[in-house]
Amino acid sequence: MAINSIGLDSSVYGEYTTGAEFVEDKTSLSNDDFMTLLLVELQNQDPTNPTDTESILTQTSQLASLESSDNTNAALEDLAASLQASNDFSSISAIGKTADLGSNAITYAEADGGSTFELYFPTDVASGSVEILDNNGNVIQTLDVETGESGVYSYTWDGKDIAGNSVDEGIYYVTASYRDSTGEDLTTRVGTYPIESVRFDAGTTFAKVGSGYIPIESIVEIY
Repeated sequence: MAINSIGLDSSVYGEYTTGAEFVEDKTSLSNDDFMTLLLVELQNQDPTNPTDTESILTQTSQLASLESSDNTNAALEDLAASLQASNDFSSISAIGKTADLGSNAITYAEADGGSTFELYFPTDVASGSVEILDNNGNVIQTLDVETGESGVYSYTWDGKDIAGNSVDEGIYYVTASYRDSTGEDLTTRVGTYPIESVRFDAGTTFAKVGSGYIPIESIVEIY
């Protein structure tokens, strides 16, 4: 059993904290503080030289402005919370739809021993091939497409071209051409995946696409 600093079960009573840890911030005045000061000023004014009406009206006007500002800030905070909740709801509604990340690029680095990437096939696959393209759109290597049901599949390219030569490190592009069980010819590419779930973490919304999570703002289109 964990014991806090005053000998009680911390799982029940929590950690003990002293009053010194709860010092109220008095570096700024609230509208209540402002009203208290105004009343004290009126109560302690010199009877032979009372505060003039114009001064009281000025201070009262300042109090009204302060209260209006507090109300406005509170309303803005409520609006921000409402908008955040609305955005969260919109993100949840994206589950089950397809996310387009806007690029089918992959990175090849020799030190990594190859480049691993994922492709999403929205229908079942009967046959087909994966094409690796260079910056000029030329097919430099092809990989066999796995036959199977629709879903996300992982592939690894060893960094060699069709002739077996090692290519330069850099950016390459991936597409796939395949035929489904009905005989229809289809295409897909890296960068389009189904959104499987949504996660909220430290004010940021993440979407699960493929085998990992990415910030939802990285998604270019959802359909």
